[in-house]
Amino acid sequence: MIQDRPSLTVLLAAPRGFCAGVERAIRAVEDALQHTERPVYVRHEIVHNGRVVNGLKRQGAVFVDHVENIPDGAVAIFSAHGVSRAVERQARSRDLAVLDATCPLVRRVHLEGQRHAQAGRAVVVIGHRGHAEVEGIIGRIGGTVHVIECVEEALELVVGDPERIAYVTQTTLSVDETREIIAVLKTRFPAIQGPDTRTICYATQNRQLAVRVIAKRAERIIVCGARNSSNTNRLCEVAESEGRPALLMQDPEDLTLSFIDGAAVIGITAGASAPEELVQEALAVLAQWRRLTVEEVRVTQEGAQFAPVDLSRLIAQLAKAS
Repeated sequence: MIQDRPSLTVLLAAPRGFCAGVERAIRAVEDALQHTERPVYVRHEIVHNGRVVNGLKRQGAVFVDHVENIPDGAVAIFSAHGVSRAVERQARSRDLAVLDATCPLVRRVHLEGQRHAQAGRAVVVIGHRGHAEVEGIIGRIGGTVHVIECVEEALELVVGDPERIAYVTQTTLSVDETREIIAVLKTRFPAIQGPDTRTICYATQNRQLAVRVIAKRAERIIVCGARNSSNTNRLCEVAESEGRPALLMQDPEDLTLSFIDGAAVIGITAGASAPEELVQEALAVLAQWRRLTVEEVRVTQEGAQFAPVDLSRLIAQLAKAS
């Protein structure tokens, strides 16, 4: 019986889950599927969440890793993470109808990096090597680019001219860790130019702040999202930096009774690419084991909205080709 189960207070972090850039990218794919009879291909996962990707696959979208895997005449959509100039040139040089769903905040990083490169500065990209966003940033900047992931690499960085150097950051990093890296760079290279932590996106910062707030009361924290999602992994790291064990829940099966055993209060959050349904599924699993009291803890309101990806050029291109 439910009343015989131990009680558990669940703190829901707010904001959590989808950000404006993710919603915009998903909508771009859905709109393309709705407004064209051409096959719709997406280069890379539109956002780093398998559930979202699988949902779009069921609607007809095809996901590929490389532009050369997209057949002539198809619609080609770039993911929210952005792409290099080379990838864009390759797509536009073929008979592909291109739709760019790059997050506007990622595009801002591209423009900042390009500005520094055009001014003759070496650009340091603070981010994770191999991540789709970082690959796109590198490929947009041109010129001399260095990628560093941690304080240790910042301490070892060697540049040609210490007076002509700048930095940009991946948008989904840990705010605290990035601040430490920037502090080292500024100490070693006093002339360095860059935006402090302002290029870390508002949603990333808000979700990390919310985790810190609920960690003051929660004994353990469940982070809903994909294992290959940078911002989701950073939320786990933030929880652990506050001394709270964190569990990354990609699917409800990841949640175990042993994780909550002995806890009176736990917290739940979700990465910026994780749908709210995953949070609700976590609550449903917990309700099988405990009598729940659910409390939402909101640290800020998010009113940011991005204009939808403009399909007018795509539709005109397809009409001209018909």
